[in-house]
Amino acid sequence: MTLTLRSRVLILTAALAALTAIALAAVVHASARAERRDRVQSGGPQVTPGPVTLDSPGALVFRNLAWGPHRDELTTVPAAAPAGPRTASGVKCLRFHAAAGTGVCLQAVHGPVSDSYRALVLDTRLKERARYDVPGIPSRARVSPTGHYAAWTAFVGGDSYAGTNFSTRTALVDVRTGRLTPSLEAFRVVKDGRAYHAADVNFWGVTFAPDDRTFYATLATKGRTHLVRGDLRTRTLTTLHTNVECPSLSPDGSRVAYKKRVPGLPEDAPWRLYVLDLTTMRETPLAEPRSVDDQATWKDGRTLVYALPGDYGADLYEVPANGTGTPRRVTTAAVSPAYPR
Repeated sequence: MTLTLRSRVLILTAALAALTAIALAAVVHASARAERRDRVQSGGPQVTPGPVTLDSPGALVFRNLAWGPHRDELTTVPAAAPAGPRTASGVKCLRFHAAAGTGVCLQAVHGPVSDSYRALVLDTRLKERARYDVPGIPSRARVSPTGHYAAWTAFVGGDSYAGTNFSTRTALVDVRTGRLTPSLEAFRVVKDGRAYHAADVNFWGVTFAPDDRTFYATLATKGRTHLVRGDLRTRTLTTLHTNVECPSLSPDGSRVAYKKRVPGLPEDAPWRLYVLDLTTMRETPLAEPRSVDDQATWKDGRTLVYALPGDYGADLYEVPANGTGTPRRVTTAAVSPAYPR
């Protein structure tokens, strides 16, 4: 059947009207959802604006996920009372970490067509010291124990560590000089005692030692992940152990907490928390039975804190680092914890 010009115009008009209605519905739905997120939910944590600093003794600082006007802001509570009332800073971050009075905040910059991302280096009072472009969706952030270095990881292809179709970019910056290493791919890799080169290398999850020289990270290549030890002076990365992701160095530098892929688990939830003794290379499985897609934080030398999915996005839990005990929820609607010390 041959369509007349009038029939074609009517079909095109109807199609445009349908697309306009769909787009309008999507906008209305997004607007309603955003409005709900801006409303304080009954039963949620109490959040009020106030000063937040990175040098308060005994403080816990994290990204607040509770619905309301302070969602996504950095908030603080006493570490001894993590479920108590929160003080909100007004500074919004997607990922955050802090140590020794230095913070790193990964932010989204919302544009008319798409978002861009940036890393802010913050001082003790959360004032911006430096700003750097981030080439993709922020994923991990860490500050060295001295506050002299910061690192961050972003997805630049794919969107999840759970699968294999992703690419990351991990940057390091000397906070004192502003010298930026845009990608750890600039470092020389030593694998199994030999120089290693491959087009598929990915790095993520930096964690620093207190000597301003040594750090650890994940290297992925040929379908496997490796714990690597980095040297900031020689700009080398040396493989130490396999099946390690998102390492976190203990305060005394003797152990690394990490997530490990365990055979037989679902593809979208493949990890369990482990701790690796760096002297003996002995692995200890922790008592958390759920899959943890996070870079755990050492609360102290005995306890790890990490995020798991919750009603408002994520809740914080803690578990002993020696494999004993049981997990305990620390507080709700929170992510990216830091104990600035």
